[in-house]
Amino acid sequence: MNGYTSVFSLIDFGSFSNLWFWIAVAVAWSSATHFVIGVPFDMVQRARRKGGQAMADLEAMAALQARRRVQILSSGGAWLVGFWAMALTSLAVLGFGYGHELAQALTLLLLPLTLVSALGVRFALRLTRTPLQGKALARALTLHRILIQTIGLTAILITTMWGTWHNLTQQLMGG
Repeated sequence: MNGYTSVFSLIDFGSFSNLWFWIAVAVAWSSATHFVIGVPFDMVQRARRKGGQAMADLEAMAALQARRRVQILSSGGAWLVGFWAMALTSLAVLGFGYGHELAQALTLLLLPLTLVSALGVRFALRLTRTPLQGKALARALTLHRILIQTIGLTAILITTMWGTWHNLTQQLMGG
């Protein structure tokens, strides 16, 4: 048995034991927590520290992103929500009903990201109805980011536990 054969016999290329899946999870959640409703969080921090033009830029960017999300929702939101619900339901049924590992992994990744997206739309609606400015806007964006981070940490924990359980049961069952 050569080195390659022994290494590849130990590595399972299923979704939960695949390095690329975990890289995708890390990138997805890193991106979700950095761009709060499309506003880069470093912009929030800079506006909080410097004020002035940086705060004006933050206010403009937040208003622009909020209006953009609300416009997308009002123009095709029902179709987008319906299609996305169908896709997530299909993945969940394939994954947890029929035991398809890739569908399980995608469901565990996309379902919490969908929740984050829905909360982002709700936050954008709030910003368009009652615009926030200055420190109140920076604080609201920070609190929204903390909510996203909490959802992300919970989702990563659940995905890790499910993936570990899945890998252990596959090894014990000889699959």
